[in-house]
Amino acid sequence: MDAAAEERLDRAFAALADPVRRAIVARLSRGGLTVNELAEPFDISKQAVSKHIQVLERADLVTRTRDAQRRPVHLNAARLEALTAWIDRYRLVHEQQFRALDALLADQYQEEKQS
Repeated sequence: MDAAAEERLDRAFAALADPVRRAIVARLSRGGLTVNELAEPFDISKQAVSKHIQVLERADLVTRTRDAQRRPVHLNAARLEALTAWIDRYRLVHEQQFRALDALLADQYQEEKQS
């Protein structure tokens, strides 16, 4: 992975480290919403929600579009898929290691059982 890709990954995970931003991403998973709509369930100002959205934008996790007077915020599905692919690479390695360990333990159990 090149330095630019590492930096994008760092920005994305740093953005997702905040619980409010994770909640925003979760709400956006159901479709685009305006800042006002996103701010509704939070006990923080709309300005604070806007700042959280800006962090998510810099991390390329969300985008904004213009729809007449509305400026809805949308998830960047491609970016989320890239993060998921990165995580899956490591998850699959560990799953293989656990399967190998399970097989080894099963073999040992069978040997002890036969003794």
